[in-house]
Amino acid sequence: MSTFDDRENAFENKFAHDAEMQFKADARRNKLLGLWAAKMMGKSEDDANAYVKEVIKSDFEEAGHEDVVRKVAGDLGDKSNPDEIRTKMDEFLATAKAQLMAES
Repeated sequence: MSTFDDRENAFENKFAHDAEMQFKADARRNKLLGLWAAKMMGKSEDDANAYVKEVIKSDFEEAGHEDVVRKVAGDLGDKSNPDEIRTKMDEFLATAKAQLMAES
């Protein structure tokens, strides 16, 4: 194998690793967001865990994260607004990334 092939494989492996880490961070962000929203709605622990699954699943409806914003905003009603939810998502993404880095 040439140096170019080695380098190409290294870039491909890094890309795959980065994509996997981003997927995990997004899923963890959605979990944290779901727990936050469930708490605001006064859900029990079992109901909160079920709600977290709904939030995570909602992220697969379309590309991007607006599907999650719509889901949570619709569920929270007047207890929150889309801008606050987006801000929380940014905060939770940073937390999720830090948690994943600590676990690595």
